[in-house]
Parts: sequence; structure tokens; C-alpha cells
Amino acid sequence: MDRWNAPIYETLNNGVYRAGFARTQDSYAAAVTDVFAMLDTLEAHLRDHRYLAGTCFTEADIRLFVTLVRFDAAYHGAFKCNLRRIEDYPNLSGYVREIYQMDGLANTVKIDQIKQGYYSIVSINPTRIVPLGPDLDFTRRHGREKLADAQGSL
Repeated sequence: MDRWNAPIYETLNNGVYRAGFARTQDSYAAAVTDVFAMLDTLEAHLRDHRYLAGTCFTEADIRLFVTLVRFDAAYHGAFKCNLRRIEDYPNLSGYVREIYQMDGLANTVKIDQIKQGYYSIVSINPTRIVPLGPDLDFTRRHGREKLADAQGSL
């Protein structure tokens, strides 16, 4: 689990904030490059692994989920992490839907509140206009039950 937590935090969980609050083009570009390199790594890993760190759903999965579930609604637009959407990654989007559909998790995700919070940050969105989209459907079939629960590696 620790093999995943540190790099995911640095490049993705915190990377979206480094991009969103960047003060120079170079620092923004470096952060966005890190974000998408990690998303590409995760996409490849989740092709063959149901969970990040082994045979069980762990804290590492929750830590990743909270960033991924917000990504298309907030970080893609407000923080300019817009090379690709999570929806463009078949394994990551299925993974997000699987976790979202776990008992008790869906009622903790309020996309409208997430968008309201991020798009209300005046320094990155001076007009405070909150976009109507994207239209996200975390309830559609995820298809991840077919994956073997092999040990995760980085």
C-alpha cells in the first residue's frame, strides 16, 4: 500500500493542486505532466489488477478514489488538468464506478457540491460560474469483477 500512496499523493492527489494553483507556465506544465504520467501508470496497472495494492480494497484505493471521482467534474476544468478525462481511461473509469457502487459510498459523493466548491475559488475562476456539466454516470456497469485479484506492484 505504501508503494502506491506516496507517488499517488505527490503526482496526482497533490499534483492537481500544483497545476490548479501554478503561478507560471513551467510549473503548471510540470504538474500536469506528473498528473497524467501517474494516470497513465494507474490505467496500465488497473488493466490487470482489481485493486491497487493487492487482493483487497485498501486505504490506497480510497485515497485514489477521492481524487478520481472529482477529476472530470472539477480538476479537468477548474484546475486545467485537461489533457484527458478519467472517462477517457477505460480501466480508471471502471475502477471509479466500482468503488462508487460499493455499499455506502455513493451517498458520500455530491458532485454538485464538489463543483460548487472548486469553481468558487476566485483566484482560478473570477466569475464563479459553475459549469452545468459534465454529465457523469457512476452507476453504469463497471465490469471489473472479471479481474483476478493479483498482488499490486508499482
